[in-house]
Amino acid sequence: MRNTWRFIGGALVALALGSGLARAQDDPWEARVRLVYLYPENKSDSYGPLGIPSNAIHVSNRWLPDVDLEYHFTPYWSSELVLTYPQLEHVTVMHSALGGPVGIGTFRALPPTLTLKYSFLPEDRFQPYVGAGVNLTFISKVSLAVPTVGSLSLDKTSVGPAVQAGFDYELSGNWYFNADVKWAMIRSDVKFQGVKISEARIDPLLFGVGLGYRFGGG
Repeated sequence: MRNTWRFIGGALVALALGSGLARAQDDPWEARVRLVYLYPENKSDSYGPLGIPSNAIHVSNRWLPDVDLEYHFTPYWSSELVLTYPQLEHVTVMHSALGGPVGIGTFRALPPTLTLKYSFLPEDRFQPYVGAGVNLTFISKVSLAVPTVGSLSLDKTSVGPAVQAGFDYELSGNWYFNADVKWAMIRSDVKFQGVKISEARIDPLLFGVGLGYRFGGG
């Protein structure tokens, strides 16, 4: 959690500095910092030789930070880019021939997401929106192994659709409270000695709350 709070602290400082610049220049940009709860769907294929049933490969639920930048094309339409730093994910096999649950290691995931958004009430204090786009997840530092069996590998990238819904609520001036829920398709083949033994369908829901600063009108 230390890296999470450092990330959030740095993002808040950047928002504060940006707010000073915004007084001199009106533009269509908005920036937010959020704390997000990741809730993976955790679907996976069975693998008979190891006695692993369907949906037994689990990535843990966790909190993570994100920063997003939004560009308003019009008052109703905008585009949002969500960023974070590579997140450490823990993997557990809930049941297998070895029993369970058994922790089999970790990997890091960097999941930038780009969406096109539509705001229903852009002139109101309460501004609900929906959006859809694409998630690109980069997977690195894979350290997974089944005890007494051997190491596992994952695909290095995952590309899939993403959808979202949420709202901004004007607090004061250009400052907004934000709540947002996203779903992203994140999937990776799980391989043993280069041979696919399962597909991990993480497909998380991401529930976020945070603070945003709107530099100018959309």
